[in-house]
Amino acid sequence: MASGSGRVVRGSLVGTGSAIDVRTVGFRPASVKVHNVTGNCFGHWQESMPDASAQKTVDSGSGTTDVSLITSNGITPLSDGFRFGADSDLNAAAEVVHYEASE
Repeated sequence: MASGSGRVVRGSLVGTGSAIDVRTVGFRPASVKVHNVTGNCFGHWQESMPDASAQKTVDSGSGTTDVSLITSNGITPLSDGFRFGADSDLNAAAEVVHYEASE
């Protein structure tokens, strides 16, 4: 098992419905987690997954939860951050999203 600093960067943004490049992380993340608090939706991407994908969990608020693997409009790592794709649940216009990117 490798050891190191294991940098973690957390932040927030407001969804647009279009892809957003988050370039304030400062490194290429190995894992990105997003939480759309307005839409009650979570997404997670890790380096073993394809670019633009994510494991997505949507809580309908009525006692049901939908879990799926999205293969487009998800999360793509960049050299200094990540692209937050245009998935309509994760990145909805005017909805607050918190993220955590880690090495």
